[in-house]
Amino acid sequence: MFLRITSALALLSATPLLAQTAAPLTPAVPTTPPAAAAAQSDLVRVAMETEQGRIVLALDRGRAPATVANFLRYVDAHRFDGISFYRAMPYGEPGNGMIQSGITDPAKLYPPVKFESTEQTGLHHDAGAISMAMTTPGTARATFFILAGPIPGFDAKAGDPGFATFGHVVEGLDVVKAILAAPIDPAKGDNYFKGQMLAKPVKVLKVTRLP
Repeated sequence: MFLRITSALALLSATPLLAQTAAPLTPAVPTTPPAAAAAQSDLVRVAMETEQGRIVLALDRGRAPATVANFLRYVDAHRFDGISFYRAMPYGEPGNGMIQSGITDPAKLYPPVKFESTEQTGLHHDAGAISMAMTTPGTARATFFILAGPIPGFDAKAGDPGFATFGHVVEGLDVVKAILAAPIDPAKGDNYFKGQMLAKPVKVLKVTRLP
């Protein structure tokens, strides 16, 4: 399933120590605020080992539970192992754009899930964002893309649900950019996708959860 992009998508407290006289002051050990700790616990880290190197993703199940659960279903069943990044779409400034991958074997697909929009999650298509590709709302399954830089036009807006971003790259953005810069086969692809298909798709060796 290919991601369709049209011209309509426009261009994304510390407490003072009390004085003590009996003993020297001991430096305070910083603590993580409860809200920040809760937010951190909502992130699921996933490692994507590719022929070009490792990409580590932090998936936000706190804000995009349905989208993350769907993605992890494929991860845990090892259905992403052996897929490839086959599309690289430059966008705007040099070095910006997105790379796309996903399952192309219909036998390995689960039923579609209704994903959360950026309007619901508060997440945005910033640099390193991972998002679900789809042709029409409610059709996304196991095709996803990763941004090398911000593309705010992918976010939801009036009359357009946009795409469902659900996490971001925490390691390996250089790998994303290397795949984006890989040679293109000008003869591959139909219509809009012509000139965006990699001459040699980059294989994803395995995708696994991290502790």
